[in-house]
Amino acid sequence: MSIQVVWPSGSMALLTQIEADSISNIYQGDLYSLYRNCSLAVLNSGSLTDNTKELLENFENFDINVVRTERGLKIELINPPKSSVVDGQIIKSLRKHLYAVLRDIVQLNVYNTEFLKKLAGDKNSQKRDLITNYVFLILRNANVLTAGVKPNIAVCWGGHSISKEEYDYAYKVGYALGLRRIDICTGCGPGVMEAPMKGAIMGHVLQCATDKCRLIGLTEPSIIAAEPPNSMVSDLVILPDIEKRLEAFVRLGHTMIIFPGGPGTAEELLFILALKLHPDNRHTMLPLILTGNEKSKAYFDTLERFLEACFGPEIKRQYARIDNDPDAVAVEVRKDLDTVTDHRTLLHDSYCFNWTLTVPEILQQPLKVNRKTMDGLNLTHDQEPWMLAAALRNAFSGIVSGNVKEDGIREVREHGPFHLHGDPDIIEGMGRLMQDFIDQGRILLSGRKYTPCYVFDEDRK
Repeated sequence: MSIQVVWPSGSMALLTQIEADSISNIYQGDLYSLYRNCSLAVLNSGSLTDNTKELLENFENFDINVVRTERGLKIELINPPKSSVVDGQIIKSLRKHLYAVLRDIVQLNVYNTEFLKKLAGDKNSQKRDLITNYVFLILRNANVLTAGVKPNIAVCWGGHSISKEEYDYAYKVGYALGLRRIDICTGCGPGVMEAPMKGAIMGHVLQCATDKCRLIGLTEPSIIAAEPPNSMVSDLVILPDIEKRLEAFVRLGHTMIIFPGGPGTAEELLFILALKLHPDNRHTMLPLILTGNEKSKAYFDTLERFLEACFGPEIKRQYARIDNDPDAVAVEVRKDLDTVTDHRTLLHDSYCFNWTLTVPEILQQPLKVNRKTMDGLNLTHDQEPWMLAAALRNAFSGIVSGNVKEDGIREVREHGPFHLHGDPDIIEGMGRLMQDFIDQGRILLSGRKYTPCYVFDEDRK
C-alpha cells in the first residue's frame, strides 16, 4: 500500500468539524464519494478517458483521508495513480488541483443547506438572482475574479474527441491569443479544451508574460471523472452542476470561441444562442466565433444547416465564422475584447463578472435526465426562438448524459433510449447532425462501438 501526504495551504488548511466530517471516509460523510472521485480525477490529469465507470474501476484501491491535526489539515492519499507521484512527492500542480477540489466540494455544503433553503423560501422572481450570486461566490472563492483588470478572457469550447489536425489548429489559435496576452478558459478536459491552453502558454512565453498567463478550467462533478483535467490548467473550479458551470462560463468569459466537437459542444452552442436570442439580452455583448481548420468546414456546414432549419438564416447574425485562419480569430477576439471593455465601462458593469446578462431560470435549474423529461421536450417552432434553443440545449444535454455520465448511462440501461419528438425539419436536422458526429468519431474516446442513447421521432405525441 502506498500513502502520500499533502498539506493544504491558505484558508483550506482549516476546516470546521462539520466540513471535515462531510468529506471523511471514516464517517462516510454526505460528500465523501464525490470528494474521493473528484480527487482521483485530478490525480489522473492528462489521461484520456470518457468513461467514469472505467476510471473508478481502474483505481478501486484508491482512497483519501482527511485528518485535522494540530498543524492544520492533512490529506492522506492511499494508492494514488503512479503518474501523479515523482520522487515520492505528488506533482505540485496536482496538489494545487487537490486543494481546489477540497475547496469546491466543501462549498457544496453551503449550497445544499443554506442556499437551497433560501432558494426554496424566496419568490420565483428572485431565484434567478440567487443562483447568479451563488455562481459569483464560487468564482470569487476560487480567486479567478480579479477586480480592476480589463476584459481579457477567451472561452474555448469544443470536443475531446478530435483529429490531430483539429488539435493543431486549436493550438495555433491559442498561440495567436497568447501572443496577444489573452487568457484562456475551457472545460479543462482533453482535445480542444487542452490545445488552446498549450498554445497560449507558448505565446505568453514569447511575450515574456508567463507569470500573467491564466488558464482557467471550469468543470462539474458528473463530468470531471469522465474528463480528468488536462495538465495545462492553472486554475481549476468545480461548479455544483452543468447549468451553473455554463453560467459561470458566460459570466466569467468575455468572448466565446467554438471549435469542432460533439453533442456537448452542440449543447454549449445552443446555451449561448438561447441567451443571445433572449429579448432581455438584445443589448448585451456576448461575442461568439465558430472556427476550425480546412477539414472542419464540413462539420460547421452541417451545424449551420441544422441551426438554419431551427431558427432561419438570420441566426448567422449571432456569431462570426472564421475558417482555417488562427491569426484572424485572434484579431477578431482582440477587437471583441476592446468592444466589451467599452460596453461595460459605459454601463458601469463589472469587468470580471457579467452581471447585466440575463440567464433565464430554465437554463439555471439542473436538468433531471430521464425518459419522461426527454420525452416532454418541446422541439417545435411553436414557441419563442430562445425557448426552442433552450429545449434543444436540454436535448443535447440528455444525449451527453446518456453517453458518458453515470446516472444517464444507468437510466438508458434500465429504461431504454430517450425518445425525442418534434417538428420534422428539426428532428431530421438533429438526426443528420448526430450521424455526422458518429461518422466523424466525435462521440467517444474509448474505442467502443457507439450505441445511440436516443431515438428521434418526427410525429410529436
